[in-house]
Amino acid sequence: MKVRSQQANKVNVITLGCSKNLVDSEVLMGQLRANQFEVTHEADKSDANIVIINTCGFIDNAKQESIDTILRYADEKEAGKLEKLYVTGCLSQRYKDDLEVEIPQVDAFFGTLELPQLMKTLEADYKHELVGERLLTTPKHYAYFKIAEGCNRPCSFCAIPLMRGKHQDRPIEDLVKEAKRLASMGTKELILIAQDLTYYGLQHYGERKLADLMRHLSDVNGIDWIRLQYAYPSQFPMDALDVMNERDNICKYLDMPLQHISDNMLKTMRRGISKRRTVELVDTIRQRVPNIALRTTLIAGHPGETQQDFEELYRFVEDTRFDRLGIFTYSHEDNTHSFTLPDDVPADVKQDRADQIMELQQGISMELNEEKVGQTHKVLFDRKESGYFVGRTQYDSPEVDNEVLVPATKDTYVRLGDFAQVQITEASDFDLYGKLV
Repeated sequence: MKVRSQQANKVNVITLGCSKNLVDSEVLMGQLRANQFEVTHEADKSDANIVIINTCGFIDNAKQESIDTILRYADEKEAGKLEKLYVTGCLSQRYKDDLEVEIPQVDAFFGTLELPQLMKTLEADYKHELVGERLLTTPKHYAYFKIAEGCNRPCSFCAIPLMRGKHQDRPIEDLVKEAKRLASMGTKELILIAQDLTYYGLQHYGERKLADLMRHLSDVNGIDWIRLQYAYPSQFPMDALDVMNERDNICKYLDMPLQHISDNMLKTMRRGISKRRTVELVDTIRQRVPNIALRTTLIAGHPGETQQDFEELYRFVEDTRFDRLGIFTYSHEDNTHSFTLPDDVPADVKQDRADQIMELQQGISMELNEEKVGQTHKVLFDRKESGYFVGRTQYDSPEVDNEVLVPATKDTYVRLGDFAQVQITEASDFDLYGKLV
């Protein structure tokens, strides 16, 4: 067994990118704590002598943020404020050789699946018995819950398989164990994440098992909400909708990135689904789960996108009236199939198309929110800010969706992390206002 030096080591972990990266950082922090390190997460003022940066390498803006962050801490190391600087995550996985040459101040770079090697470099033990144990960086009442790693989808624009590898399921028994541990710590909401939730089970069990997993997690005492994010539309497992209807603690919410709607673009993007089947899927989901909140993300300006393709996408958003929607401008990522195509949509046109979609969605969101005025909803309160208690309904995920604001007056008191019934009194385009019932 390795024994570290008696000098106290303090580690500041910096997380960039998506919620899947955040879970990786939480697992890393759990391993560090089990090895008697002092650990902080994104501390503004830290006396840590070691910094570990968990990077994102998804699109250009994320890569630049990761590089800028590495350089900032490299400067701190050169100034003598740090002893060790380590980099892990997606950017490191994808560009390790280049980064080692360009930023030699970093002591070591690690890929997305190299946590044991990172722990060894820190002269610490990677503890296999810590299944599902991590230090939450979110408020304790909700946790991102990663059920699988990697992706087998062939989407032409996406570099995730290059950074995360092939799809790998986590066994149901391990996930239930983690859910029980989180519930014992006060977690009330599990936000299920993976690159593709709907693929769950195929690698480990030979068949899709998302519905079975949902049932097992739903049975865990103390878990009040289970939320599904990142559901791929092609070959969507319909039995998951049945479980959503059967179980009161599974949110009527689905995040399903569609990326586009024109058959021309869906084929170019290698999405494995047509416009007709996409429209039918959305209609079926809404029929089988009444009042479900549907969230999607789209891409503007992919190679080959014509004005006609964009207008088709615009009409689809207008007609479908998604509850939540986000849109990215296309990023030309090396080693993807799309990188072999001319990046032929000018940057200003990409941005203009994205802006048009968001302006349209803003109006839709306003209308949908106004329909909620007078209704009463169960709200989970996340924080207190600027004179309001801020929470969410089952139709909203943290950080990306609507929030419900209740004035924090002397006559109004709620405990953060608790549920309360709130009557909606006012609406804006992306927020709701209400009073406790």
